[in-house]
Amino acid sequence: MNIQELQQVLSTHRSLWHQWLRNCQADGRTFLLQSDLQRIWHGLVEDSTDAAGIAALSPWITHLQEVSFDSPAAVFAYRPRIGDWRFYHGHTEQLTLEEINSNDFLAFKERLISPSSEPVLEVDFAPFNRGFPRLKESRSIGNGVLFLNRQLASRVIAKPEALEEKLLRFLTLHAMEGQPLLTHLAYPDTATLRDVIRQALTRLEKLKPDTPWVEFAPHLHALGLASGWGDSARRVIETMSLLQDVLEGPSPESMEAFLARIPMISRLLILSPHGYFGQSNVLGRPDTGGQVVYILDQVRALEAEMRNRLAQQGVTITPKIVIVTRLIPEAEGTTCDQRMEKVHGTENSWILRVPFRRENGEIHPRWISRFEIWPYLERFAQEAGLEVVAELGGRPDLIIGNYSDGNLVASLLSRQMGVTQCNIAHALEKTKYLLSDLYWRDMDANYHFGCQFTADLISMNSADFIITSTYQEIAGTRDTIGQYEGYTAYTLPGLYRVTHGIDLYDPKFNIVSPGADATVYFPYQQSPDRLAGLHDEIEQMLFGDGGGHAVHGVLSEPKKMPIFTMARLDRIKNVTGLVRWFGEHPELRNIANLIVVAGHVDPNDSGDTEERAEIEHMHRLIEEFDLNSHLRWIGGRLDKQITGELYRVVADHGGIFVQPALFEAFGLTVVEAMACGLPVFATRYGGPLEIIEDGHSGFHIDPNDGADSAERIYQFLQTSQQEAAHWQSISNAAIERVKERYTWTRYAERMMTLARIYGFWKFVHNLEREETQRYLEMFHHLMYRPLARAVPTS
Repeated sequence: MNIQELQQVLSTHRSLWHQWLRNCQADGRTFLLQSDLQRIWHGLVEDSTDAAGIAALSPWITHLQEVSFDSPAAVFAYRPRIGDWRFYHGHTEQLTLEEINSNDFLAFKERLISPSSEPVLEVDFAPFNRGFPRLKESRSIGNGVLFLNRQLASRVIAKPEALEEKLLRFLTLHAMEGQPLLTHLAYPDTATLRDVIRQALTRLEKLKPDTPWVEFAPHLHALGLASGWGDSARRVIETMSLLQDVLEGPSPESMEAFLARIPMISRLLILSPHGYFGQSNVLGRPDTGGQVVYILDQVRALEAEMRNRLAQQGVTITPKIVIVTRLIPEAEGTTCDQRMEKVHGTENSWILRVPFRRENGEIHPRWISRFEIWPYLERFAQEAGLEVVAELGGRPDLIIGNYSDGNLVASLLSRQMGVTQCNIAHALEKTKYLLSDLYWRDMDANYHFGCQFTADLISMNSADFIITSTYQEIAGTRDTIGQYEGYTAYTLPGLYRVTHGIDLYDPKFNIVSPGADATVYFPYQQSPDRLAGLHDEIEQMLFGDGGGHAVHGVLSEPKKMPIFTMARLDRIKNVTGLVRWFGEHPELRNIANLIVVAGHVDPNDSGDTEERAEIEHMHRLIEEFDLNSHLRWIGGRLDKQITGELYRVVADHGGIFVQPALFEAFGLTVVEAMACGLPVFATRYGGPLEIIEDGHSGFHIDPNDGADSAERIYQFLQTSQQEAAHWQSISNAAIERVKERYTWTRYAERMMTLARIYGFWKFVHNLEREETQRYLEMFHHLMYRPLARAVPTS
């Protein structure tokens, strides 16, 4: 509804509107978020007899995301649709309301935090994107490459000679590792190129389709053509025909099909600086979890795709991938002190570790929290850039950043090298910690969010394309905001104010969901592939002396159905929340045991403040609810093979997997458990909402309503005890869901296609966004750098 309609509704139902505002103010807080506003509204509705007023005001109040009070004034953030924000200023006594812009809304909030603060820098990226195509429908968010292809192809249709000239230049210049591809002559015009293609096709059509490239290469070489068209006569004909289609009349489909064939990537750089990045004995350590598994599985899939695609196109180049992370001399039994480490299961993919250095050049020897690494990253980027070029034998063809720190380093190196940049956030902290922007100063000592949010803003605006695992990672749902949406407009009081940070409708956003390693995470029914040699160790781990693992609790009734959870032990993962739910539901304890794989059992074994606090919290809960005979807590770190077989052993016992996080960006453990055939109960906040079809391939739970979540788990287990087919139907559906949607093969194919398309369009249409880059450089030097230098170094 527009402002006039809204004012009319509020005027007609003044009494109910006034009462709700009074109840909000009586709550006693300056800032109320959506959950608070809904709670207060529902309480009022229960006591009200004004049915007409309730019906009229509900659409307005339901879509309010936050309200800030400075009595008698208030400001309202209203989100009627995904990605559509409107802001209002109201008077709680006069009951007036007027629409304001985001700048005024943010300024109001700043005054509540710092009443006497001076004017701050206003950051606005909107003017730089005015001439750039953007999506119009929220349902199209995350399909950026399809939209971009349509837009740019339509421009080419209007001026076909422009594409022909740039495409000819692209084909003439295109090379890989010094080897010309597609053509080795500079044709004077596209008419000549067309004629050459026709001559080549005439010769090729006389050959058997499976004739290898080497047998007819001399004939094509004489025409000025080089390798890269295909490894056989059939594939060369297909690729050349696609080029003819593009030259004849470009369409989004023909452009994508042609570009998907072009060999463009043989050297790939992936950045993930923080945590313990290794292949064994690292999972569960501070800042070390799903992101490491994601990248290692990603690399195996990408290398296979790159190798297969190059071979299919007849290019005899061996691809190479380098993962750059931090070298940690005091590696605590891991390989993080080794400069180079080959990635298992690959032919030419490597982990390259570069140290963090202090200002005097000394190498920092110990692990550093992801919240405290900012002072080291610029020097790390410089050193990493030099080592990467030496290892790859030249600059990479694509740079992929991971998380806030890796994306910032990717931005620095991409700008320096002139290479296409892809960002993968995994999890943006801003939406995980409520009001962390407004109260950034209060959290600065522990989290340094001012620095991190600045780095996020720089990297997401500098990226050529951004990969997310789910739609809601970008734009949320009708009821919840997306992670990237949280960066559209926000303020760090006393520092700067962002009126237009990132545009959700920018075609740089693309959804590419990862998968589970099918060689490790496969259905429990596949008996020939099971690792029977691990079963004794797992049985001891679950029910015996621990099998060499640190354990707490002894299950007095091991035949009960197991509830299994596995995660890092931090507040957001909410493992202690699940323990509380279990402890507070006696009926659930009567039919099930709880098995927890998380962190350390002894708080003295942890070097992370937040993890130690959660370990101590776990022990208090176990004592409070007398869970020692109902719960098995396994500390330490499990390798992938044991993890995969553990999922299947839990399935053998008719158990379930629970992912209780307050927020989960994607949910790789959810996919892994489902792939093994476990029914999964997972948080409705984040990726699992899209992974699981509620009630069919798993179940959604609300981590903020533990009683309801525990009851839902109990009802499922009780029904499954009585009807084995009930458990089996969810198990089968979970397996099929993963097979259909979440495989690394699909991921790698899509990622490489995106890289080719964005790289090509960046070349032919000069999508460098030079003005934005200059703005970002200034923002980096004047804002990020002082913030990073202010972070204490240990």
